[in-house]
Amino acid sequence: MRPVVRAVLRGSLRQVRYVDVIAPRRARGLVAQVYRETERDFGVLAPPVALHSPAAASLAATWLMLREVLLVDGRVSRAVKETVATEVSRANDCPYCVGVHQAVLGTLPPDRTVSRIAEWAPAAGRHAPGDPAGSAPLPFTYAQAPELCGVVVTFHYINRMVSLFLADSPMPARTPTPLRGPIMRTTALTMRPVAPGPLAPGGSLDLLPPAPLPPGLEWAQGSPPVAEAFGRAVAAVDQGARWVPGPVRERLRSCLDRWDGSAPGLGRSWLDEAVSALLAEDVPAARLALLTAFAPYQTLPEDVAAFRSRFPTDRELIELTSYAALTTAVRIGGRISVPRPAGPA
Repeated sequence: MRPVVRAVLRGSLRQVRYVDVIAPRRARGLVAQVYRETERDFGVLAPPVALHSPAAASLAATWLMLREVLLVDGRVSRAVKETVATEVSRANDCPYCVGVHQAVLGTLPPDRTVSRIAEWAPAAGRHAPGDPAGSAPLPFTYAQAPELCGVVVTFHYINRMVSLFLADSPMPARTPTPLRGPIMRTTALTMRPVAPGPLAPGGSLDLLPPAPLPPGLEWAQGSPPVAEAFGRAVAAVDQGARWVPGPVRERLRSCLDRWDGSAPGLGRSWLDEAVSALLAEDVPAARLALLTAFAPYQTLPEDVAAFRSRFPTDRELIELTSYAALTTAVRIGGRISVPRPAGPA
């Protein structure tokens, strides 16, 4: 079954839409280093990570967040964190991520503390500022917040990128139905570190330079490696997208300021209205940024083609969408209120 799993994963890399993933044999520099660490600490080169390969900084940022909040052993069990990843992905209508992380969850020892956190995760950070619903008591401690809130932010980011660049399933469309369940389970079982023992926190931080934690994510301060991962990841993605036109950045920020956390609904009239006052040359980039942020599943090949008419490279496409997705995920994370305890955490 393992050769079949490897073939499925290779096929999944070929199924990435809109960009050409850098093959492991052609990877150099930072891309090669991230690939090696991913296969060492995650067991596989997962397509949701590899799709970022045309933009090395976004690739490293994705890996830092995923490793430090989901994979590293900490104060929360892997089963609880995989449950949060699954429920956030379900709320974001990302069947690819739901399928993968639900399969991983099925290979882990059960955790009886999971039910209340599973109820919390889908709505975490989605309430508008000042909404009393966003201030309900949290089903975890302040010490657990960096990992659990970190998983929420990371998967709001990953879901948006996966919805845009990958199909609904990691398996090729022609995979026989009777084989899908066993292949998914076997794939999930391969998602383990190569070396025995727990992963050391902070082991991949040196991929990116130090940077301060973004405002709003103060709940990460209880875990320096998680705080470092988010600081470095956000700074790297912002730096990579420095070429994005100012009006596009401002339109994304202003739409996020007004966003109540809900999906835009059917149709794309919301998108036409959001870009109506922009110069024609900035409209394609703004449309793609807003689609990534609010409705990546509505993205059409024409949207990508229009963007490429001014910004033709795979690197630019990944940098723009990574910037929009992470800006949105961080904004969601900033809406998660985690009161600091009066005494020791």
